Amino acid sequence: MSATRRILLVEDEKAIRNAVTAYLEKEGYWVSGVGDGAAALEAFDKQRFDLVVLDLMLPKVSGEDVCRALRDSSDVPIIMLTAKGELEDRVSGLELGADDYLIKPFSPRELVARVRALLRRANVAEEPLRDRLEYGRLVIDVSAHKVYLAEEELDLTASEFKLLATLARYPGRVYSRMELVEKVLGYDFMGYERTIDSHVKNLRAKLDDDSKNPTYIYTVHGVGYRFEAPASGGS
Repeated sequence: MSATRRILLVEDEKAIRNAVTAYLEKEGYWVSGVGDGAAALEAFDKQRFDLVVLDLMLPKVSGEDVCRALRDSSDVPIIMLTAKGELEDRVSGLELGADDYLIKPFSPRELVARVRALLRRANVAEEPLRDRLEYGRLVIDVSAHKVYLAEEELDLTASEFKLLATLARYPGRVYSRMELVEKVLGYDFMGYERTIDSHVKNLRAKLDDDSKNPTYIYTVHGVGYRFEAPASGGS
């Protein structure tokens, strides 16, 4: 599994493309932006993407035709962007195979939220089912809801346990703060993303993990956190 989710952004208006790219990259996604339908199909043929954000009205090849072509070969999640607000146009987009749509003008923050939701639904089946995660001295017994460091059980809160288990399932994957908020604190949590920083700080203290020279939990500045398996099995 790749460290970051890869998104193909197909939008002919450069200002919108740049703004959306900036918001998505801030959330930790890898974004490839193109300005027409032909370039979109070429990019999709050459690389693997986890989600496509697709403008309906494009030069060279229309958004409708791009959507049809993608659906012929892939079940990649597609969010369609359209300036048309009529019900028939929205229904048409969904019937072509789009999973969601946004009407212009839209908030980039709303688009990011839609992207997170679609990726979350698309990847539920991909979550590993291992009940025991072992990284040298660190053992996470998921089914028993216990964590051991050097054979000594750690006293973790429910949130700290969820945080550690989430990060440790995919070593190397970068999680944005918002992703961790949703997974650890729940989708309905109304607090701030930075709340996750406090949980990370407390968890590091219990793992005896120095933030400046970490063994397990690494800060990815401007994005969030990632877990790394110690090369020597943990010191």
